[in-house]
Amino acid sequence: MFVISVEITFNAEHQLSFADGSTEPAHSHKWAVTAAVGRDRTDENGLVFDFEQLKKMLHETVAEFENGKLENFACFGNNASAENVAKYIHEKLKAQISPIISLEYVEVLESAGCRAKYNE
Repeated sequence: MFVISVEITFNAEHQLSFADGSTEPAHSHKWAVTAAVGRDRTDENGLVFDFEQLKKMLHETVAEFENGKLENFACFGNNASAENVAKYIHEKLKAQISPIISLEYVEVLESAGCRAKYNE
């Protein structure tokens, strides 16, 4: 299988809430998002998928979050954890990609050394 990936970044704030009722202080990150797609063989042009098209789709998916507080978006509920962000982006991208291409995973880097990956 051939797999390609692209990465983009966006700036946003979040503030996690915990089961005991406590919350962490609101804080910002430069989130890095990687999306990977795969296919058993390349197309007639020798491509799995166009890098620029995938990057554009990924950018459009996260554009509304730029400089916002992620918990203010209904799609995340009370907790815009890296896990929830990765799953949301995965669901949005999957709906846009042809069934002959598989969305392998979406990975979100919240801060150095802190990553969450979602795949089905």
